[in-house]
Amino acid sequence: MIDMLSSSLVQTVALGAAILGVISGTLGAFAVLRGQSLLGDTLSHAALPGVCLGFMVAGTRDLGAVLGGAFASGGVAALVVLLIARRTRLKTDAALGVVLSVFFAMGIVLLTLIQSRGGAAGLGLSGFLFGQAAAMLQSDLWIMGGLTALALILVLALWKEFKLITFDPVYARSLGLPVLALEVALTVMVALAIVVGLQMVGVILMVALLIAPAAAARQWTRSLGGMVMLSAAFGVISGVGGALISATARGLSTGPVVVLIATALAAVSMLAAPGRGLIWQAWARGVRRQRLDAGRVLLSVRGLSAVHDDVRYPTEQGMLKALHGHGTGRALSRLSARGLVRSVAHPPETTPHWELTNAGQRAADRMAETGDTGEDSAADARTEALADAPTDALADAPTDATTDAPTEGRR
Repeated sequence: MIDMLSSSLVQTVALGAAILGVISGTLGAFAVLRGQSLLGDTLSHAALPGVCLGFMVAGTRDLGAVLGGAFASGGVAALVVLLIARRTRLKTDAALGVVLSVFFAMGIVLLTLIQSRGGAAGLGLSGFLFGQAAAMLQSDLWIMGGLTALALILVLALWKEFKLITFDPVYARSLGLPVLALEVALTVMVALAIVVGLQMVGVILMVALLIAPAAAARQWTRSLGGMVMLSAAFGVISGVGGALISATARGLSTGPVVVLIATALAAVSMLAAPGRGLIWQAWARGVRRQRLDAGRVLLSVRGLSAVHDDVRYPTEQGMLKALHGHGTGRALSRLSARGLVRSVAHPPETTPHWELTNAGQRAADRMAETGDTGEDSAADARTEALADAPTDALADAPTDATTDAPTEGRR
């Protein structure tokens, strides 16, 4: 194990995977929030013809030429999508599907032509389909690191503007911001992230590394800054973990392992994240249901006591069960534990009977006056709505707009 970690190849691949995790996680957060997951898929597939053209121009499998061609091809694809969406009646998703299919088909044709000519360098281009991390050189890290640093600098420099166009482009436009130019800048940086990941993950799986870490981070935080940092951290964990696992297990390709780890993180987050995870939501619904059942049972005991003009009237549990169903027993146990009702004997009947305590009488009277049965549905609805909205979208927005100020998550 120590010998493996000391290997220069393993260190190179792990560092490259960490760099890829940072840029893909950071930019993937914006792509997910802006609903541009399919755009990332389109740009990654559209990079393949650029890879082939870069190889044909350079005559060798030089990483700089190949990635330059991939970036140019992705940029052309994004421009074509924009033109189709704005100049035709096709919607954006249809334009993305058309461009993805056409560019990827062009890439496959060019790749087949290059490989038919023979030569070891041409055969190595197929590694860009699914990634070929073992072919990574230390010199490649400088290119990947430089592109990542450029993207991070742009994100930091335009942080406020990117927040505005992500959550409320209409408001951003009303402030005089160049929304179209900023959206193009974000798209260009997504293309940069894809270019960085081509050799590690490949054009087919790269979109997963853009989306999965961001989707996982989205479950844990309502802050844009927190989401970006968590997404980058999940990307690094996925990249480094995949590199180390593929190094220890023979025959495992790094790219697919990286994607599987990122997907596993997203799945765990969707299940177990506090507030938004499916398990947490199921538990919260159960708690609300128990509170609602307890409130209704308490009001029923109070109502039957009022009918008999006796605040201590013992109500039969079977009658309460007929009114409220199978949750009655749990509701009575909950109320008894809180000291609101107590079980009493009622000879000659042997079935359980329940009466209000003094505290239960006061609680039932208060509930009857306010109309609160314990459900608190309005508060729960507000809580669930806020759970899907990050909180800091416009924390840095100008303060001169005192009306109609948007909040993050309006989209």
